[in-house]
Amino acid sequence: MTAARKGLQVIPGGGEGRQDAVRIRGLGFRLLDRQKRPLPILDNVDLTLKDGEFVSIVGPSGCGKSTLLNFISGLVPVQSGSVEVFGEPPGGKDAAIGYVFQQHALLPWRPVLTNAAIGLEVAGVPREERSRRARDMLRVMGLDGFEDHYPREISGGMRQRVSLARTLVCNPRLILMDEPFGALDAQTKLLIQEMFLSYWEEHRKTVLFVTHDLAEAILLSDRILVMSSRPGRIMAEYEVGIQRPRNLEQVRHLPRFTELHDSIWENLRAEAMKAMQGRA
Repeated sequence: MTAARKGLQVIPGGGEGRQDAVRIRGLGFRLLDRQKRPLPILDNVDLTLKDGEFVSIVGPSGCGKSTLLNFISGLVPVQSGSVEVFGEPPGGKDAAIGYVFQQHALLPWRPVLTNAAIGLEVAGVPREERSRRARDMLRVMGLDGFEDHYPREISGGMRQRVSLARTLVCNPRLILMDEPFGALDAQTKLLIQEMFLSYWEEHRKTVLFVTHDLAEAILLSDRILVMSSRPGRIMAEYEVGIQRPRNLEQVRHLPRFTELHDSIWENLRAEAMKAMQGRA
């Protein structure tokens, strides 16, 4: 898999020698349409994600990006091909996967603190410890002082930060993120990106991040994978090659940012047109 645009500079991401966090080979998936005919969603997907790597996936709507995350998390059983997470089948007890969705999915009857501690509660962590850990993570997310508020009493951006805290407080080895900032306004989105990037640069968790925002993918990632129109497959791969730690506003003005954005969009636009024509 290579950058499609001729002459695009590719800078290695430094993943050599690291353990494979996710290894997918020949993954395929089909559903039945209303006429009971097989409808291919994913086709022969190969993907390797190194431990500590931040990888984003972009692709046209309906190409199977979210479905791919569901296979890795173990929510959907594998039909064909293979999926391994830290050397085990998906859903293994030692996988330690966190999943952040576009919608916060907070429980409306619980205040912020106990919403953030749900994963720890399910894991059987004693009450005092989970309360302490949840408070610490809420502080990292800039939510100190809002522990006793209910979801209806805080803004959409704050609710998404609670959702993020709920995932990170469980200290997952692998974090799956399905357009987690897609529903936020531009200002809030930028602030949360900076907050999450600061956390990631300190802890270097393995992240697989689905987004429709090319700028977001470039700002956050080590590598960017482009998926084809349905049936989805990995059709191109880009090493971002921008030095870390990153200042998000400065990155936007780098020639490398423009180079990547234009090349990825060239690939993505062609696939998006195919997807639209296929639905016409």
